[in-house]
Amino acid sequence: MSLTVPIILGSVRTDRIGLRAARFLAARLESRGHAAPLVDPSELKLPLLDRMYKEYPAGSAPEPLERLAALYRRSDAFLMVSAEYNHGVPPALANTLDHFLEEYFWRPSAICCYSAGQFGGVRAAMPLRAMLAEMGMPSIPSLLPIPRLQKALDPDGTPAEPWLETAAQKFLDELEWYAEALRERRQRGTPY
Repeated sequence: MSLTVPIILGSVRTDRIGLRAARFLAARLESRGHAAPLVDPSELKLPLLDRMYKEYPAGSAPEPLERLAALYRRSDAFLMVSAEYNHGVPPALANTLDHFLEEYFWRPSAICCYSAGQFGGVRAAMPLRAMLAEMGMPSIPSLLPIPRLQKALDPDGTPAEPWLETAAQKFLDELEWYAEALRERRQRGTPY
């Protein structure tokens, strides 16, 4: 069964390397028959959160928010690609996520974290995991940390290290399982 899994990129830096991981994961999801649209805060250019999408009168939200709301409503899961900024969640990722709430409910999320160093962004993944759960899209148990991303993936998302294919397959198998299970359950109704 085909899923829709937006990949939400967390960095707006000029020389960001997270696009490599987003491209890699999008290609793997698409090869499984799923839609994996990229949500790029650099292209969205959302202002710092002043008003959530739901706080605009119907039909009056800025176009990027309307587009994201439509995508999120038809989504089955969400995949975060997050750098680690000072052991925390990148501000662009938090800002992109904070514009919505109900659109995330009852859908799983997954975290691919990365860094240029040896820890692969896992220190950012922990507060991000708590944030995603609070927003109604708890993360799956597995993470996909990618240390030294600039060496692990080339600019088009092709892995240079064989372990990455194996790790991504397990990670996406788990996300797929949760997304299918929760989609089936959502179709029968939610607590509210």
